[in-house]
Amino acid sequence: MQVSEDDNMQVEQQKFGFEFTGTGSEYFKIWIVNLLLSIVTLGIYSAWAKVRRMQYFYRNTRLAGSSFDYHGTPKAILKGRVIAFSLLAIYSAAGELNPILGAALGLLIATIMPWLIVRSLRFKLYNSSYRGLRFGFAGSDRQAYRVFLLYPLLTGLTLFMLAPFTHQRIKQFQHQNSRFGNTSFNFDATVKSFYAIYFQILGIVVALSILTAIMFKNELSWMMALLPFAFLAAFLVATSYLAVALPNLIWNSTCLGNHRFHSRLEVLPYLWISFSNLLGIGLTLGLFIPFATIRMMRYKLEHMSMTTHGDWAEFVADQQQFISATGEETAEMFDVDISL
Repeated sequence: MQVSEDDNMQVEQQKFGFEFTGTGSEYFKIWIVNLLLSIVTLGIYSAWAKVRRMQYFYRNTRLAGSSFDYHGTPKAILKGRVIAFSLLAIYSAAGELNPILGAALGLLIATIMPWLIVRSLRFKLYNSSYRGLRFGFAGSDRQAYRVFLLYPLLTGLTLFMLAPFTHQRIKQFQHQNSRFGNTSFNFDATVKSFYAIYFQILGIVVALSILTAIMFKNELSWMMALLPFAFLAAFLVATSYLAVALPNLIWNSTCLGNHRFHSRLEVLPYLWISFSNLLGIGLTLGLFIPFATIRMMRYKLEHMSMTTHGDWAEFVADQQQFISATGEETAEMFDVDISL
């Protein structure tokens, strides 16, 4: 019996959608306890709160029947937050005492920030796992200084004309230096594609501004009263488009080996979730926040998928065998989380 090429493709390719099983009522209990204990302990408990939050979201995210997990320790997170808070406090105090000293310290902080970002990325990925196998990050400090210091500086000097270029380089640095087991991620989005989205956003903002100006050109009092709502609507439309277009571009351009990710977020559903979440949070004085978070997380994850080439379970098993043979890196190498 002959097997056609199409049949081979069907056997070799499988598509798995991401699932999210968390609920607003479950997360509300975690969120309210985290909030109250963080207030009572003057923020110290926030490190433990982050671990509980991350574990909840990771363990409720599923792919191909298995959940992710988070292994970060509160002490390491607290250490990173003490570093971040200390830098901020020193910078603020120096700025109050002497503007020149404040500027010098700001420059110093900027020069060490890429180093801290690399440690934070390593911490986050090393402490993330799927089917018991941890992720990793191999980006170098030299690359980080170019991506997180040089390019942003050039972006400012060019009046943000290089912003799409810098954004593309940052995502490329993050994705191409990430790995799962022995397999690296790949990122093939071009600078041109980032510029296209930024120009589309600019076009939307200009069009909405012109439309708003036309609507209110007569300066009628009842129309002027609607001006804040018009600006809010314009802001929601522009940010919703950005929040949809960029993740779609980024994830549709990301592969793990020869397994490709897909994202199919849409503007109108995202806009509705954003608007209704904002309304719910306002009407409940913030108590709707955990429910809003769950709604948005579910929408984002359930509109992501992965197309695998070959047997996914066999691929994961191969990664686990490699790690077992070579030994995992020690957690002590990645013990600072700057919470970026």
